[in-house]
Amino acid sequence: MITKDNPAILVIDMVKDYLDPRRNLKITPYARAIVNPIKNLTSTFRKNGWPVIFATDSFKEDDFIFSAGMEPESLSGTEGAQLIDELERKPGDLWLPKPRFSAFFQTGSAEYLKEREITICAVTGIATPVCVLTTALDAICYNFRSVIVSDCSAAVSEKIHEETLNLYRRTALYPLLKVSTSSELLSDLGVD
Repeated sequence: MITKDNPAILVIDMVKDYLDPRRNLKITPYARAIVNPIKNLTSTFRKNGWPVIFATDSFKEDDFIFSAGMEPESLSGTEGAQLIDELERKPGDLWLPKPRFSAFFQTGSAEYLKEREITICAVTGIATPVCVLTTALDAICYNFRSVIVSDCSAAVSEKIHEETLNLYRRTALYPLLKVSTSSELLSDLGVD
């Protein structure tokens, strides 16, 4: 059981460009499947007075990451880079546009979390092997414990999602880095 922790939830990249079924992206059906679990978890965090942070890709059209052939998407200032409506960002929630994969890269999130004496980051969203994972690992770099919430994160396939999680279930970083379901996380935090 986690004791005396002050958690925050980080919801990664749940933006309109990635969840629009008309775009026919491989990740979209998997991302859509975690909307309600994330919604339930953010609701529980709000009820307990714990921070809810939405960190979303916010790229420039000529961004370096698009130089390898990836189509420009989630461009800063566009509708596609906005959080999906279903996740209902509330006035007390923080929205952090991020220029790279991690929610800690040039966003001010570490300072925000330290000011609130956060000790553990629950990381959710997409995609498990990239932005979710880099955020979870960077949390540790900033001296926060980190939990990848398995039923609130997704990849372009269930196989890739599970293979990524399996690599991090029990590493030398355990228990600083854990993989847990949302119910396991809430149980560890003492929430019924």
